[in-house]
Amino acid sequence: MTASRKLLVHSQTTPLGGAVAVPGDKSISHRAVLLAALAEGVSTIRNWLPAGDTLATLEAVRALGIAIEVNERAPHAWDLRVEGRGLRGLRRPAGPLNCRNAGTAIRLMAGLMCGQSFPSMLDGSEQLRARPMTRVTEPLQRMGADIRSEDGHAPLHIRPAPLHGIEYPLRVASAQVKSALLLAGLYTDDAVRVYQPGPARDHTERMLMAMGAVVTMQDGWVTLSEAPFGGRRLLPLDMTVPGDFSSAAFPLVAATIVPHSNITIRGVGVNETRTGLLEILRQMGANVKIANQQVTGGELIADLTVGYNELHAVDVAGPTVVRAIDEFPVWAVAATQAAGASTVRDAAELRVKEVDRIAVLAGELRRLGVELDEHPDGFTVHGPRRLRGASVDTHDDHRLGMALVVAGLAADEPTLVHDADCMADSFPGFVETMRQLGAAMEWLEAR
Repeated sequence: MTASRKLLVHSQTTPLGGAVAVPGDKSISHRAVLLAALAEGVSTIRNWLPAGDTLATLEAVRALGIAIEVNERAPHAWDLRVEGRGLRGLRRPAGPLNCRNAGTAIRLMAGLMCGQSFPSMLDGSEQLRARPMTRVTEPLQRMGADIRSEDGHAPLHIRPAPLHGIEYPLRVASAQVKSALLLAGLYTDDAVRVYQPGPARDHTERMLMAMGAVVTMQDGWVTLSEAPFGGRRLLPLDMTVPGDFSSAAFPLVAATIVPHSNITIRGVGVNETRTGLLEILRQMGANVKIANQQVTGGELIADLTVGYNELHAVDVAGPTVVRAIDEFPVWAVAATQAAGASTVRDAAELRVKEVDRIAVLAGELRRLGVELDEHPDGFTVHGPRRLRGASVDTHDDHRLGMALVVAGLAADEPTLVHDADCMADSFPGFVETMRQLGAAMEWLEAR
C-alpha cells in the first residue's frame, strides 16, 4: 500500500480572499462519461473531473470497449472526446470492472450492466465492499435482472437476462438507486417509474433528456417513457461540466468562519437538488450571494460570494437533509462556530458512506476540542467552540479530510491531517485552491 502524505494546517490569522474555480461536478462527471458511451456518435465533455472516483468510471467504460480521448486542459479539468457505440455496442470486459472507492460508479453501473448481453462483475476496494448494495440489487431483480451480491455487498455478479418495466417507490430518496433503474430501463421497451419520497439529485434525468430520452417528473414520480417506435437511442452530448457544489462547500464554510474573509467561487453548479447547504448556512446567518446565473447542459451555474459573519445554531431535518447529505462533515465545522446547539436528524445515510461519517466525524472533531453528541440518525454540535490544534486522521474519507482541514484553519494551533491524499478522490487541487485564497497549509513527507 502506498504511503499517504500528511498535511500541516496552520491557524489562519489573516482573512481568506480572492476568486477561484472548483473542479467539475463529480456526480455529473460520472454520468456524462457513462451516458456518452451509450450515445450514437461522438460526445464532447468539457471541464470533466479527473478525480479518483470518476477515473474509476472512465477506466470501466474503456474496459467496455469505448474509445476516449483526453485533453488535459488543466491539471484538474479535462476535456473528453467519447466515441459512443450505442446502447447495444458495449463489449465484454476482460475481467472484473474495478469501481475502486466509488459508490456512485458501482451503483449506476449495476443498472447499466444488467442490460448487457454478456456477464460481468463489479468490484472495488475493501471500503467499497463494506457499503450496502441491496438497495440497488433488489429493485433491479424486480425488473428481471440476474444480479447477485456477496451477502448484500460487492462484488456484484451479473448475467444476461431480459428486463421489463417497473413501478418502484423508493423508501428513501436516492439519486444512485433512481439512476440505476433509469439506466436499466434503457434496455427495455417498457416504461420505468420511480417514486422518490423527497428531493434527490436529478442529474441523470436532465442528461437523459438532453440526449433525447423522454423523461417526465411529476408528483414525486420520475418516468422513463415507453420506447418509441424503432427502439431507444441516445444522442451525443456536448456539454461543460459545472463546478462541483460539494467541492465549493469547503472554501465557502472556511470563509464563513475565518474572520473578515470574503471570497468568490466562479461557475458553480447550483442545481436546487444540491444546494441544501446554502439554505442551511443562510439560516445560520451566513452572508452568501449568488450572481451571474446561466444554464449549461441543462444545469444551472452561478458565481457564489461569501463573507465572514457570526453564526447561530440551527436544526436540520427532513427533505433538506438529502439536498445536503455530502456536506454535513463541513457543516459540522461551521456549527462549531455557531452560538447554540446545532442538530441534524434524518441523516442515517451518513453511517453507510465511505466510513460511518457520524462516528468517525465525532471522534476526529473531539480531538480538536469539539463537543458533539451522536444520534442514530445524526448528531448535535455545541458551539461556539474555540478549536485547538491536534493530530487528526481522514480515515481515507475525502470529505472528512477536507472538513478537518477547514476546522484546522479555525484552530488556535497547527493541525496535522494524516492520510490527506484521499482528498483528491473528489477535489484534486484542493490544497492549491485553498492556498490561492490565502490559507496557510503545507504538505509533509509521506509516512
